[in-house]
Amino acid sequence: MQSETDLGKIAREEEGADKIRGVADAISDGNPFVNLANAIYGQFFRKTEDDGAKRTNEWIEDWVSTRDETRPFFLFANYLEPHLEYRPPEEHTERHLPVGVSYEEAMSISQDAWGYIAGTVDLTDEDMEILRALYRAEISHLEERINEVKETLQEAGEWEDTMFIVTSDHGENIGDHGLMDHQYALYDTLLHVPLFIHGGPFENDDIDDLIQLVDLPPTILDTLDIEAPEFRKQMQGTSFHPDATESREFAVAEYMAPQPSMDALTKRVGNLPDHVQKYNRSLRAIRTDQHKYIRGSDGSTELYDVQSDPGETKEISDNNEDVVEALDEELDEWLDSFEHAEATGDVSMDDDTKSRLEDLGYLQ
Repeated sequence: MQSETDLGKIAREEEGADKIRGVADAISDGNPFVNLANAIYGQFFRKTEDDGAKRTNEWIEDWVSTRDETRPFFLFANYLEPHLEYRPPEEHTERHLPVGVSYEEAMSISQDAWGYIAGTVDLTDEDMEILRALYRAEISHLEERINEVKETLQEAGEWEDTMFIVTSDHGENIGDHGLMDHQYALYDTLLHVPLFIHGGPFENDDIDDLIQLVDLPPTILDTLDIEAPEFRKQMQGTSFHPDATESREFAVAEYMAPQPSMDALTKRVGNLPDHVQKYNRSLRAIRTDQHKYIRGSDGSTELYDVQSDPGETKEISDNNEDVVEALDEELDEWLDSFEHAEATGDVSMDDDTKSRLEDLGYLQ
């Protein structure tokens, strides 16, 4: 495989005639036949209707049917379908599109998140409605795939003895707060994700408490009646098992660096308008049942009443200085309550992994 030729990188960083020249130069650099095949694959097959969920489920089905049934198991599956670009199967898409909009028309809408944020891509309200429909269709498709895993466990006789958890690491902004994709923000459009649990004491029971994803490990241990004291000492999570004695007073979130960086965004779309520079900061947020407080490394602060304004559309910090001060202090106390790890050593990855992470916006 000729991994040094990254045509996906050219597609992300070049525009117009420069992109055409870049692709031509890349194809002629090295083995042109291999490079041309890679270009065709990247353009037409890299992000198809199924981004790996079908293959993942086939692997799970094979593994479940051949595993040692005398041993307990832990299985983690990560599906990437509900990410830009949204290209859900046509049969799912047609259920969600606005009346009169065809699948082909929906697929023609620009999904250039960075261009939209920088103001080089204009999207109408109708365009946004169509993009949200595509996102819902992606989730509908994924729900079908997740159901297949459930059916696999049922057919293997494992379902009733399995703790089955469905959740997400983030949501999406589709025009919300002037943003696209899942970058540059800590609003609930990104943080408030689904959580479904089958098994143990969680059948047909809604939980209204504040919960973070870090709360899942201690909850799983409690459900399975596993002590693991040394592991628990390293956790920041709080179990939400019905028999747990503690509950959260607040939840926290961090966005440690802008991705893509301002330099990468400039390289991608050209000179940035002034308003985009405000995203050149890290963020921390603390959320109670009543309020969400967001603090930026640039000194910016935002406060929202998430009870009366769940969409976080009205910033109220100027009229609620006491709440800002209390939550600011609470956030600092939380940060001081544990030892912060620092990255050490080098990290390496293969070219395919790096390219895919770049496509998803995690590396720039």
